[in-house]
Amino acid sequence: MQSIEQASNAELLSTLAGPRQAQLLMERFGGLAPLARASLDELQQLKGIGKGKAAAIRSAFLLAQRLSQEAHREAPMMDTPERVAEALREPNRLYAVEHFQVVCLNTRRRLIGIENIAQGILDQVLVHAREVFAVAILKRASAIILVHNHPSGDPTPSEADIRVTRDLIRAGQLLKIEVLDHIILGQRTTERPHDYSSLRELGYFA
Repeated sequence: MQSIEQASNAELLSTLAGPRQAQLLMERFGGLAPLARASLDELQQLKGIGKGKAAAIRSAFLLAQRLSQEAHREAPMMDTPERVAEALREPNRLYAVEHFQVVCLNTRRRLIGIENIAQGILDQVLVHAREVFAVAILKRASAIILVHNHPSGDPTPSEADIRVTRDLIRAGQLLKIEVLDHIILGQRTTERPHDYSSLRELGYFA
């Protein structure tokens, strides 16, 4: 077997069961689909396939099945500030300093991934456009949402927050990666019904 990618089904199966047993399995079941449906008892009926090899074969097919399910599972939609806040509220709740995160989205505004790219001192964090968009490009994101926490609990944007947001919007326009929003996470109080603020909703994206 020269390379795994170019190996035949029987050659791949031989890494689990051995060359002779792999050949017998393919002859007995006639293909991968029938083999994947075989029980442990059915596998062990073949000469040279004991409990360990049978379990390894079943495990390989179960992993492939779970991979397929995971790949086809639709990622969550991140199309409102509420949904973004819901996804990131708990991870940010206990941070004692500011953490800046980038939420990477596909063209349908579904989540690709969330990356924590910077953390700072108590009330500020330094963020560079190259770090933000390096993550977005690596994830092949068509759009991003910026998120950071205010350890003080007050999600009101600072002048620095507004300035960074506008700088990143301009950088995104050059790179054709849209910055959809900047969410600041804080804490809910009796006077403040939401524990977050959206700079888009506040008019800073106009």
